[in-house]
Amino acid sequence: MDKDNRFALLVLGLPILGLLYCVGIIVVLRSVLFAREHPLLIGFGVMFFPFTLAVTIWMRASAKAYKENKFMMKSENKNR
Repeated sequence: MDKDNRFALLVLGLPILGLLYCVGIIVVLRSVLFAREHPLLIGFGVMFFPFTLAVTIWMRASAKAYKENKFMMKSENKNR
């Protein structure tokens, strides 16, 4: 998959996934009695999942960039 297709998938797919996630939350809140009785617990769970996913993606991208930068710095030092 090239960069253009990946970017298009991100631009189109991410909002659709977000919309489906919100619809799923509404369905759970309307149909599950436990969710209506414990809104703080459900709210924490609803917030925790996307936050954890975002942190994981951010950390992987940062680690990859750091690793590539460290590799480039080593090769520059060898050339001197």
